[in-house]
Amino acid sequence: MNTKMTLLASSVTLMLSACSATQTASTGADSSAAPIAWPEQNVAFCSAALDKATEQYEGFRTAYTDPLNIPRSFTDGKTRQDGPMGWTAGFVGGSFWYLYEHNKQDSWLQTATTWTEALEPQQFNRKTHDIGFVMNSTFGNGLRLTGNEAYSPILLNSAKTLMERYNPELGLTFSWSWGNWEFPVIIDNMMNLELLFEASKASGDPRYYDAAVSHATVTMKNHFREDYSSYHLVNYSRTPGKINWKQTFQGIADDSSWARGQGWGAYGYTMVYRYTKDEKFLNHARNIVNYILTHKNMPEDLVPYFDYDAPDRDDIRNVRDSSAASLVASALLELALYVDEAEAKRYREAAMTMLRSLSSPEYLASKGENGHFLLKQATGNYPADEEINGALNYGDYYYLEALHRCKATL
Repeated sequence: MNTKMTLLASSVTLMLSACSATQTASTGADSSAAPIAWPEQNVAFCSAALDKATEQYEGFRTAYTDPLNIPRSFTDGKTRQDGPMGWTAGFVGGSFWYLYEHNKQDSWLQTATTWTEALEPQQFNRKTHDIGFVMNSTFGNGLRLTGNEAYSPILLNSAKTLMERYNPELGLTFSWSWGNWEFPVIIDNMMNLELLFEASKASGDPRYYDAAVSHATVTMKNHFREDYSSYHLVNYSRTPGKINWKQTFQGIADDSSWARGQGWGAYGYTMVYRYTKDEKFLNHARNIVNYILTHKNMPEDLVPYFDYDAPDRDDIRNVRDSSAASLVASALLELALYVDEAEAKRYREAAMTMLRSLSSPEYLASKGENGHFLLKQATGNYPADEEINGALNYGDYYYLEALHRCKATL
């Protein structure tokens, strides 16, 4: 470990004590439901939470039956459904795979398979950089759990499609195909690198690996501030070495800290270390995590506001983002595998605080409620006034993933 790093000077206890009691302001949720009697032992708790998720998603798969009309979110009593080309298209199928992994029931295997194979044409989707999100959560999990080799060429084609967005002179994969940016790169793009790493393993072609490492390295240099908070977007010039501007598109201001973006960074760099074993990526993940866990505006239950700077602004609603918490909890449980035991203990404790908070009535929907989604109090895009204080399919996905990682590693 890098002994010059100061990120781990405090334990989770100190992290939590840094959180002001004023940060537990009303979340706007109905917390009148009776508390759930979860097991005290963590693995048993995570297994029980997956049982409960299966019950909720039984209603979900009954309510939503068209795998090409995908439930993305539930806000203000209404479900938003998108087609298969959107960036969130794979998370429902991925959630079905996680439930099948837990309960091993043939009906869930069939559901996961149906919702996965409906997305097969997306292997050639050139309109999104998020093909990694879409295909890894579905075909990637399907290959992992079933060994169905028919999924392998689909994943490789998906990686080839993503590589078309890679600029070797900049060493980056560009993000949005819309708007007035010249070469936009968003922090979310870190998550799509897993598709490239897996393609390199499957094909033996180092170009995928090299592109992923380059993207992670350049992003580490240009997206992060001195305190390891992140900009959402860096708009590069196509002239190497030049940056047009930086901004935080879904946070409250360009210099603010968008909570889910911090989660993408923590998860992304942990994943990159998994494939590279390069300590610069491990240390970067640790620094991002330290920023998250010790932030003065982190609530005591470790479910962050949609932007860490929101409580400092009188003109901003202090809505939470449960999707950011589920994402970070999953990242923490993997990161704990790569550090010494004392540090790992701190990460696991923080992850379990997040998961138990998310599994309380404040955040976890009762059976049949919340459009049959699992988590309440998620925030999609606050500045656009979209999907605020509702449910998001990717929040559910990473919650389920974190529960599985709990079962496997604790």
